[in-house]
Amino acid sequence: MPGRNLVNDSLIDTLIVGAGPYGLSIAAHAQAHGLSVRVIGTPMDFWQRHMPAGMLLNSEPFASNLSSPAPGSSFTDRHPGWPMGQPIPLRQFIAYGEWFAEHAVRGIEKVQVQHVQAADPGFTVTLSTGEEVRTLTVVIAIGVRQFAHVPAQLSALPRELVTHSAEHHDLSRFADRDVTIVGAGQSALETAVLLAEAGARPTVLSRKDHLAWNAIPLPDPSWTSKALRGPQSGLGHGWRTWLWSEHPATTRALPDRTRQRIVKNTLGPAGAWWLRERMGHGVTLRLGERIVEAGTNNGRVRFSTVTTHGGIHLSQTDHIIAATGYVPDIEKITILDPDLRRRLRLRHRSPALSRNFESSVPGLYFAGLTAAASFGPVMRFVHGSSYAAQRIADNLVKPRRSAPPKAAVPPVQPDKSVATK
Repeated sequence: MPGRNLVNDSLIDTLIVGAGPYGLSIAAHAQAHGLSVRVIGTPMDFWQRHMPAGMLLNSEPFASNLSSPAPGSSFTDRHPGWPMGQPIPLRQFIAYGEWFAEHAVRGIEKVQVQHVQAADPGFTVTLSTGEEVRTLTVVIAIGVRQFAHVPAQLSALPRELVTHSAEHHDLSRFADRDVTIVGAGQSALETAVLLAEAGARPTVLSRKDHLAWNAIPLPDPSWTSKALRGPQSGLGHGWRTWLWSEHPATTRALPDRTRQRIVKNTLGPAGAWWLRERMGHGVTLRLGERIVEAGTNNGRVRFSTVTTHGGIHLSQTDHIIAATGYVPDIEKITILDPDLRRRLRLRHRSPALSRNFESSVPGLYFAGLTAAASFGPVMRFVHGSSYAAQRIADNLVKPRRSAPPKAAVPPVQPDKSVATK
């Protein structure tokens, strides 16, 4: 392995892999405890390079906060005038995340982790610079990118013809082309709308026979509405949704089969309420169909589908975008040494985690999507970062015999700009 001679003999408390919402939030809390922390990654990199330009977040402002002990560091603190029901543009959220990285976290290193292996004590982490870092603990907060799922019927086709929705930031390259989007969730529907607005001819193809849409949020719901719809939480309305959203420890305590059913079925494919009226402009829908076979033909994709009624259709398109989500798989975290991966106790190809997000390998923590199998669906969303950050940071302090008091965290002034409709 390159750079084996660049060994840093100093031992740090923790190294965080990833600088997205989870990694940044964990770092903010850990540093506030006085721990020595190194954060490896480019802040908000996935959001900048793998989310489509023009995208709007599907979460309300209060559910789009990164977490820090510092007063004034949440999205709602920075934008106190942002109303409920007004979508947050991607560029605005990225700007907030970059601001958070600069003001709430110290010492982010825009390099990559190449290898994590066990050491005595802790771990040795090799960076892309060749440096070897000795650390007592490692937090894996790598996000979702490497878990992008493409259906088996499409995965063998060349990338020039089939891609995952996470591979596209600029959709203008598809102008005047036929593009088939597979899926029926927010990613599929918004990608289709943005493609149409970019001059493409998009078709949404889904095995579901109808589209589902999220309910319109009510800024100040009446008691009757609260009783009928249930409380509003970071994941939406309803008592069960509130429980999975605000009490991940309860989800973790459920029997494994029940918890996995919740992870799989809670917040299934649906579009944002504000996207519905934009769907009728240049987007074709093919519902109740699933692809059973696909190949190439003169630089295009040829595919066959079966309908819910048993009909068979043959079609061609210039490109297929699979907006088919993300499936965590520990074997895809290749920065982890194979010996570490073998030592991990798994739940459905994800690490089985303690109530403090620690894996069966002492000192190795996981946050974000890889924690969903243990803590439920909230870990698929930014909203889960607050709970994860506080639990992990509090637990990182415990091994220290005499942890220093929490560092004084100065308040941050809010962004005085007010969102306008």
